[in-house]
Formats: sequence, C-alpha cells, structure tokens
Amino acid sequence: MNASGVTLSDQTILDWQTVQQITQNENACFTVTTDGDIEKIQAFSEEFNRLYSLMPVEKPSAPKRKPAKKGKRRIVQDAAPTMLISAIPMHRIKDTTPQLDTKEKIRAAGKIKGTVLDTATGLGYTAIAAAQTATSVTTIELDSVALEICRQNPWSQPLFDDPKITQEIGDSFDVVETLDNDSFDVIIHDPPMFSMAGHLYSADFYAELLRVLRPKSTLFHYIGNPESKSGRNTTKGVLARIADVGFVQIRPQPRAFGITAQKP
Repeated sequence: MNASGVTLSDQTILDWQTVQQITQNENACFTVTTDGDIEKIQAFSEEFNRLYSLMPVEKPSAPKRKPAKKGKRRIVQDAAPTMLISAIPMHRIKDTTPQLDTKEKIRAAGKIKGTVLDTATGLGYTAIAAAQTATSVTTIELDSVALEICRQNPWSQPLFDDPKITQEIGDSFDVVETLDNDSFDVIIHDPPMFSMAGHLYSADFYAELLRVLRPKSTLFHYIGNPESKSGRNTTKGVLARIADVGFVQIRPQPRAFGITAQKP
C-alpha cells in the first residue's frame, strides 16, 4: 500500500477510489482486468434464467486460543467465497464458512474412499475435498455457466486440475440414470433447496441413487437446517421416501444439516 493505492502481486495498482468501490460491495467479488479495471465475478444463464455470482464470506469470530508453542506457527486460511444463485447463497455462512460447511458434510459421510458421486458441483468444494482421499470423484453440474464462475474462483481450481475429478454437465436426475449399477462407494447429495429442485428430493431419484450405490455403502443427503420449519418439513418427507425405496440405517446428521443412509 502507498499513497497511490494498493499494489497487487502482478504489480497492478488499484487506486484508493477503486479499493473503496470494492469494499463498499460487501456481497460481490471482483476480478481485475488487464488494463486495471475491475469487474464483478458474475454470469447470467439464459437457459435457466439465473444469475450466478461469487460472494465473499467473513470468518466467524473464534474463541481465544492458547498461543502456539515456540517454533510453531498457527496457519489460518482465508475464507473461501460462496456462490449466489439468483441472490441465494449455496453454502451455510451463518457462524461458519463454506470450507467448514464442506468439512461437516465430508465428516458426516464417513470414510471417503473408492469412487465418489457428488450430485451438485456448485463451486466444487465437495468434489475437491472428497478427491483428497477418494480414488475418483464424479461431480455433476446442471449449468455450464456456473463453471464459468468456478474458473474465476481460486479455491475452485483443483476442480479443473485434479485428474481424479470427472465433471458431468446436466440434470443430476438424468445423468444418474445413465450410470452403472453398484458403481459408487460414497454418494454426497447436496441439492439446491427443495423449491429450486424438488425432483432431486423425489422417491424416483432416491431409487436411482440406491441403484448406483454399492451394497453397504453410504449416502449423505444435505437437507437444510433441521431446526427451521421448512427444514423439519423437508426432512420428514425425505426420511419417508429414503426408507420407502430401500435405504437402511438412516441417521440424522444435525451438524451437517442432513442425514446418512446405507444400501443394504
């Protein structure tokens, strides 16, 4: 920083007026163009009539910790942004971050190994985290426009660089129908809210997830806040349909805002 503004790593200088413009837009992330201008990271999908954008997320305030031992440093990662779809955030961000939200889902799913199916790519955080221990990850994104946002998000880059991750474009309902029986060791089903994708909460779709899951393997299904009215109502229906199609050992995972179930 100097009197002229802020110097970035590539030596681009943002003047203080531009910096102020960025800081006043608390719900937007920006990219810097080659001529030093700034642009919001957003893209509109004509096919689905949706606006996708990146939103910065603040870290929740943490309790005081004991100082690190001499000779050791405590590394704190910056909070990754979330994606807004028509102004609706795709991660839990109240008192948490997208990274912590993803960790809870991965933890709820149990041991992540073998082949993994991620039914909703979003910013790719789930697929990226699963690929750290899985043999391979297949992740499905409805809208290719959403991937344009991923390409501009530094935290999403392993989605394109990790050879263990395979991307599929299409409606998960349709894509899963094309997958082989008993082909996944773990399924992480993190669909948009019911009002945006009700068919991904249907018995027909759950039956397809059961079909492609290997016996004695686990499905994690994100549903939403179980303490909210909508969350309770949605969970009640999900539990009934999941059981009806043949899943067993159905258990609530309140920390991850979802449930787990197994294929017999």
